[in-house]
Amino acid sequence: MDHQAIQSIVEEVVLRLTEASARNHSVPMAVSARHCHLSKNDLEALFGEGYELTKKADLSQPGQFAANESITIVGPRGSLEKVRVLGPARTMTQVEVSQTDSVRLGVKPPLRESGDISGSAPITLVGPKGSLYKNEGLIIAQAHIHMTAWDALNFAVKNGEFVKVVVEGERPVTLGKVLIRVSPRYKLEMHVDTDEANAGFITGKSKGKLIKYEETV
Repeated sequence: MDHQAIQSIVEEVVLRLTEASARNHSVPMAVSARHCHLSKNDLEALFGEGYELTKKADLSQPGQFAANESITIVGPRGSLEKVRVLGPARTMTQVEVSQTDSVRLGVKPPLRESGDISGSAPITLVGPKGSLYKNEGLIIAQAHIHMTAWDALNFAVKNGEFVKVVVEGERPVTLGKVLIRVSPRYKLEMHVDTDEANAGFITGKSKGKLIKYEETV
C-alpha cells in the first residue's frame, strides 16, 4: 500500500472519530439579557467627553466585560431602563433585545447575527449626559455558539454553519438555526436570549447537545 493510500485511510479514520466525538459533546450555555455595545463617539455623547467605561465584571468571552454603566432605551411605545453597557467600546453601536422587549418598546427589530446592523431598527438611547437617536442598531440576536477552530474541528462544523441544539431538562427544547461563530478570540459557549431561555428553563448551568442538520436527534 503506497503512502498516499495510507494517508487517505488515516484522514478518513480521524474524520470519523471526530464526528463521533462531536455527537457526544455538549455545549455550555449562557443567557444573554438585553444589553448595549457603544461606539466611542456615542459613549461620549451619552456619558460625557473623554468618558471611559468602568468594569463591573468579566464576561466569559475573553476581553469582554459588563460595565458599571447602563442606559435607557426608548421606543415609540415605552422604554427600558438600566440596560447594561458591555465593553470595551466598539466601532459601531448595537443594542440587543428580546422579542418580548421589542413589544414593550413598540419596535420591530430584525433577527440578526451580532454585528449585522445594516437596515436594522431605530432606537433612542438616553444616558446621564445626553441622548441619541440611532437610525439603525437595534436587533434581536441570532442564537449562536462561540468556538475556536479546534472546537469546530471537534464538532465537525464550520464558521457560518447552522445547527440544532437539544437542551434536556425539566422542559426539553430543541433550538434550530443556531449559528456557528469561529474565532481564536472565542471560548466555547452558546448564547441565547431571555425568551429562548425562559422557553426551555435554560440557565447558565445548562448544556446543549449540538446536532448537525443531517443527523438525527
